[in-house]
Amino acid sequence: MEDVDFEDEGAEEPDAEAWESEDDEGVEDGMEAQDDSEVTFSLHSASVFCVSLDPKTNTLAVTGGEDDKAFVWRVSDGELLFECSGHKDSVTCAGFSHDSVFVATGDMSGLIKVWRVEAKEEVWSFEVGDLEWMEWHPQAHVLLAGTADGNTWMWKIPSGDCKTFQGPACPATCGRILPDGKRAVVGYEDGTMRIWDLKQGTSLHVLKGQDGHQDPLTCVASNQDGSLIMTGSVDCHAKLVNSATGKVVCVFKMESVTPKAPISEGEEAESNSVESLGFCNVMPLAAVGYLDGTLAIYDLSTQSLRHKCQHESGIVQLLWEESSAVVYTCSLDGAVRLWDARSGKMISEYRGHSAEILDFAVNKDASIVVTTSGDHQAKVFCVQRPDR
Repeated sequence: MEDVDFEDEGAEEPDAEAWESEDDEGVEDGMEAQDDSEVTFSLHSASVFCVSLDPKTNTLAVTGGEDDKAFVWRVSDGELLFECSGHKDSVTCAGFSHDSVFVATGDMSGLIKVWRVEAKEEVWSFEVGDLEWMEWHPQAHVLLAGTADGNTWMWKIPSGDCKTFQGPACPATCGRILPDGKRAVVGYEDGTMRIWDLKQGTSLHVLKGQDGHQDPLTCVASNQDGSLIMTGSVDCHAKLVNSATGKVVCVFKMESVTPKAPISEGEEAESNSVESLGFCNVMPLAAVGYLDGTLAIYDLSTQSLRHKCQHESGIVQLLWEESSAVVYTCSLDGAVRLWDARSGKMISEYRGHSAEILDFAVNKDASIVVTTSGDHQAKVFCVQRPDR
């Protein structure tokens, strides 16, 4: 793989299975009355699990859903370009190659298909075990995917040349290619994390035991130059790791604000976990989003909590704006919110979905947000702000 630099997208696919049992939790009545969106894409007939924008022009979106369908459509007007047909299970992963030439779609059963965008034709498909995550290489037509059997797969597209990286005998729950394009970090259900050398096929570092997490990993991100990695887990810890040495730099733990009342019989304990995280490109800050609705902004230079931004309901995903200290969150209450990480104050809020938001993407100049939801719709919100 050539030496490359790329912007960390910070995008984590939500675990589709986790949503199936949640019946519009935290969704108030009359929520759909307010609609701030510019465009609504409504060709899906069930929950829409994932969305990605084409990196080159940011004019196309690909969405995948519980209806076993994936569509490539125009962001400006919601016009369908083509359907990525042939999936037989929920499409939980979808994304464009770095140059927008190809689009890949993956379903839960492990069927992955790649399409040439301009020709609207399928050029490659492959079947793996149950799919956990999928990501394109930042600089090459190379696709990575993690599966429930613990393997990480890497293919050259469209030739299909293949390499596998064997993890522990448990799901590879999340993964991210580092900005140098030569290494990938993969998190596993047993709480371990591995940094893989993509060319050699060997693991450079394994973090387990005290260095790993006590529960499954949910998300992983790297900073812009790839020197730091952050991992998040069901154990509510976020670990900062030096990618060169594989050493844990520090652990951010979310302490409960109020002691939980004793659980009476038949009641379930309030579960919390890290759902999403990411690094700021312009300041030494990281953001961590939790299932209990907390957005934590950590200062990396002092390794301390800087702000806590409370949401009414669980955070599904967060993304940093590419060139400012603004964090976007989407949550189970169906709203997108923008936060100023310097002050910890909310800048704005956008509504329009009548169910939880399951995934979202922000374009490069941070003027639009595309969201997908349990209400079977994808929406485009204009977020241009007067202060810029």
